[in-house]
Amino acid sequence: MTSILFGTASRDRYLESGRTLPGGGVLNMAYHWAAAGKAFLLQTRIGSSDQDLIVPFLERNGIPHLPASLVAPGESSSIDIRIGEDRQPQMDNYIDGVWEVVHCTAEELASLAAATHWHTVLVEGAIAELERLTAAGHLAHVQVSADFLGFRHYTPERFRDTLAHIDLAFIGWQGAREDASLAEVRRSVLDAQKLAVVTLGAQGVLVVDGENQTEAFYPTVAVPVAGSTIGCGDAFIAAFLSAHQAGASLGDSVATGQAAGAAATAWSLPLPDEAYEG
Repeated sequence: MTSILFGTASRDRYLESGRTLPGGGVLNMAYHWAAAGKAFLLQTRIGSSDQDLIVPFLERNGIPHLPASLVAPGESSSIDIRIGEDRQPQMDNYIDGVWEVVHCTAEELASLAAATHWHTVLVEGAIAELERLTAAGHLAHVQVSADFLGFRHYTPERFRDTLAHIDLAFIGWQGAREDASLAEVRRSVLDAQKLAVVTLGAQGVLVVDGENQTEAFYPTVAVPVAGSTIGCGDAFIAAFLSAHQAGASLGDSVATGQAAGAAATAWSLPLPDEAYEG
């Protein structure tokens, strides 16, 4: 069983410290999966100007990727990050870079043909390629999951359109469980008979199971945040998918994800310091 992580590897600019580090949801997930020994392949695109930043990260952490498909002319995607006094990340000034348009290479499509699961983080370039791959039939044989981030690229209407292309949606909801917009999202998942995992920060995790027409809520056990919360969502999704793809129940998969997300609060960066050190 092989999973593919498809999405942007970015230059994360930490404004307080002045450091620029490799980042992005799929890159953070790739670190966790490599550390756990999971069988997977990272499919991403980085800018030719950023090879010295990102390639050593991949090699140092044993992240499997396709070198021939990795680099495109230009700059990688990038984002500015501040960690607030509440230890929550504030992200701004996202630039697509080479992820403005990304089409899978023949090498990547060949790898996809042998995969069982495909996961992406939905920035605009990945959304467009998800739609293109679906239309061409390349994803018909895999279970497709996608991270809708904080829903910032989405309205409930657009969510319904993208939901048609995937099986499992992760949503980092920024508001309350009672929000009318979230109720509309839940109805869409049930109507489409898909699966959605909605993380609600300190409130808990809501799982909407459209196949069985059920919902379940799993409260979060609060932990002291020694570092920051910036890597918690990626750690949660990586652990949830590992458990779920191995056959764990939804409840057990959520518990596994919650434990990983809680552990990530010990780090001031999305990953432990040793991930970035040469």
